[in-house]
Amino acid sequence: MNQVVVITGLAQGMGREAAKMLAARGATVAGFDLDPEGIESLKAELDAAGAPNHVVPMNITDRPGILKFRDTVLEKFKRVDTVLSNVGIGFFGPFEEVVLEDALKCLEINVIGAAAIFQAFLPSMRERGAGKLIAMSSLVGQVPFPFESIYSASKFALEGLVLSLRYEVEPFGIRVALIEPAQVSTTFAAKIHKLPPEGSPYRDRAARFIRKDDALIKTAPDPVQAAKRIVEIIDRDKPRLHNQVDFMSTVFLGLNRYLPRSIRDRILLKHMDIKE
Repeated sequence: MNQVVVITGLAQGMGREAAKMLAARGATVAGFDLDPEGIESLKAELDAAGAPNHVVPMNITDRPGILKFRDTVLEKFKRVDTVLSNVGIGFFGPFEEVVLEDALKCLEINVIGAAAIFQAFLPSMRERGAGKLIAMSSLVGQVPFPFESIYSASKFALEGLVLSLRYEVEPFGIRVALIEPAQVSTTFAAKIHKLPPEGSPYRDRAARFIRKDDALIKTAPDPVQAAKRIVEIIDRDKPRLHNQVDFMSTVFLGLNRYLPRSIRDRILLKHMDIKE
């Protein structure tokens, strides 16, 4: 694989595994993450393998930093073939009890973060007449789940961004794609699963949702399995617009496409053990 690939959020999880797999296949990997220790250990692994790379600690909200990163990558490697926007945070809780200032952070990272990294590398891709922009979305970008209203909103927005962007950039030879996993067996969900306070009218259903979600995560693809699928998508000259990682997301997206809403709702509520 003779690609230069930029990945955001690559210090841990499936982003890290994808970076290592790509490097093992001959790709040049560039990227950044908020986790300096994770970046340091990843760089050490890539350097030990003799894989060309440029990985640095940085926050996706650092707009000037992103532009400086872009300039360094293009100067060092002359081009970028694929950008994978993998950075993202979760958000869980009954909408009525959401602190909207916290919700803004989720939207800023999940939506504007992807927009920032795509916008940074788009001009060089357009000038070359080639490139791929790939966004890590989610099943909830099409099938909203209860207690994930803000997270769902961020992924719906991300999908709208990519679907709209496609019309603008395909005439310049640039492909766009979405990756839409349901769950990956990582600590991602555990970091956000917090019960509503005692006395909340949503507490019992939220507790049942969390128990079911935690159980499902145990049987979900692990980061290595997810990364294999991500690398397959990056490796394609013309990836599909919508791509799934796991069987559950494929099933739910199929049901969402063909079943009446009332039936879809019953299936979802039963599946997550929150049907009254």
